[in-house]
Order: sequence, then structure tokens, then C-alpha cells
Amino acid sequence: MPYIKPEDRAPLDALIDQLCAVLPAEDFAGQVNYVVSNLCAGVLREKKNYARINELVGALECAKLELYRRVAAPYEDMKIEQNGDVY
Repeated sequence: MPYIKPEDRAPLDALIDQLCAVLPAEDFAGQVNYVVSNLCAGVLREKKNYARINELVGALECAKLELYRRVAAPYEDMKIEQNGDVY
């Protein structure tokens, strides 16, 4: 769940903004994958066990699902309206 308290977001937001500023506007998938992979590696560096790996995989899966729910699904709905439904 990405909806953490505002005070918990503050120290992260500036770093995220800096990172977004250096990512290319196009063909960025490899760089985003690199960033996410290295962030995961960093989280696991201090402690690597099944529970921590499972927690990390769960966080990644939930982030993916929330991106689809909040961004991709409304975009798909807009395209259905523009171009017609398939189903």
C-alpha cells in the first residue's frame, strides 16, 4: 500500500524527484528496472531470509497492481470509449 503518512513520505519524495529527473523521457524501462532491482538488492543486503524476500516480492506485486488499478485501467476505459469495445 503506497498510501503512507505524509510525514513518512517527506524524506523519500525529494530523492524520488531527483531520480525521476535523471531518467530519460523515452526508452526508460531498462533504467527503471535497474533502479528497482538495486533498491531490492539494497533492502536485502542487510538481512536476507525468506520472510524479507517474501515481503519485498509482495510489496512489488502490490505496487504493480495499484499502478494497473489507478493508471492502466482508467486509460484502457478511455480507449474503449474512443475506439469501441472488444468484449
